[in-house]
Amino acid sequence: MPYQEIRRMVVEVDEEQLTEPMIQNLVKHLPEQEQLNALAKYKNEYSNLSEPEQFGVVMSSVKRLRPRLSHILFRLQFEEQVNNLRPDILAVNAACDEVRKSRSFGRLLELVLLLGNYMNAGSRNAQSFGFDLSSLCKVRDTKSADQKTTLLHFLAQVCEEEFPDVIKFVDDLEHVDRASRVSAENLEKSLRQMERQLLQLERDLETFSSPDDPNDMFFTKMAISFTLAREQYGKLVIMHSNMETLYQNVLEYFAVDPKKTSVEELFTDLSNFRSMFTQALKENFRQRETEEKQRRARAAKEKAEREKKERQQKKRRLLEVNAENDETGVMDSLLEALQSGAAFRDRRKRVPRPRGEAHITLLSLQASYSLPASQSKHS
Repeated sequence: MPYQEIRRMVVEVDEEQLTEPMIQNLVKHLPEQEQLNALAKYKNEYSNLSEPEQFGVVMSSVKRLRPRLSHILFRLQFEEQVNNLRPDILAVNAACDEVRKSRSFGRLLELVLLLGNYMNAGSRNAQSFGFDLSSLCKVRDTKSADQKTTLLHFLAQVCEEEFPDVIKFVDDLEHVDRASRVSAENLEKSLRQMERQLLQLERDLETFSSPDDPNDMFFTKMAISFTLAREQYGKLVIMHSNMETLYQNVLEYFAVDPKKTSVEELFTDLSNFRSMFTQALKENFRQRETEEKQRRARAAKEKAEREKKERQQKKRRLLEVNAENDETGVMDSLLEALQSGAAFRDRRKRVPRPRGEAHITLLSLQASYSLPASQSKHS
């Protein structure tokens, strides 16, 4: 790009052509003002100069070049800075409001305190009136005797079974995760830096002399930018002040030492506990599913064994009935044979005699029986 074109964009504050990387490179590699003033003397020997020197000669004619570039860069970055700061402030404000007003979260803290006093019965910590919010995450560290579950899982189970409304605190504390990534220290630094830049721009505009170049639009455009930036900065300051007030109210309400707990630390603890509680609910659900599957498997196995046993018993009874029927049938047949006399009959098969032999036998019998009769007549 020709050096004269770069000079034109800077003088006219051409935001359509100027970009943050371009301005940053110019500021980074720009010679000091003394060097620029020295290079300006070689304007008539321009063609004999090296490219860096030629660039210096062209840019040396721009009054107060370095401050001008810094303010242009601030103008280009200002909207992005506002868009970065505003969501952070709003997130902390929303999180403070949620923690302070959530009835479900308050009930949860009551249950945690009750469990703690019950477990600490007889010790010096018994009957405590409160506890530090930072100790909420330690509930997961207390495990059962078999090391299979934790106090957090028990707390989640109690909430599910006895106090289902308490679980709503997970939804109530919607912004604590976003607020946990906000650094109050970085917020304050950014706002202070923004204020210094605005003050410097205001002073430079007050001392900025009438430009010799009619195309020089720095004063006109930067004056408008300053007015708009000052207004947006004022709104950010008010929002930040409200954030600090809300945060202090939360610390006082939960008796948290502001010197020991920062914004990110408080909301990090709450965000972590919220995530752990949600995870405990899921793990409890999976555990119930596993136990239910095991219960159904045991029931199915017991049913199969019971049906098998019933089939075996039914088979044995059937065999016993058949055996009894066989014995009863034999006895009935024997009694019937005795009563009819069939049991005493000769069931041997007789061989039939020839027909002629039977006739001879009959004649012989007749002769033998008739002989005595004839003898009596003769006598």
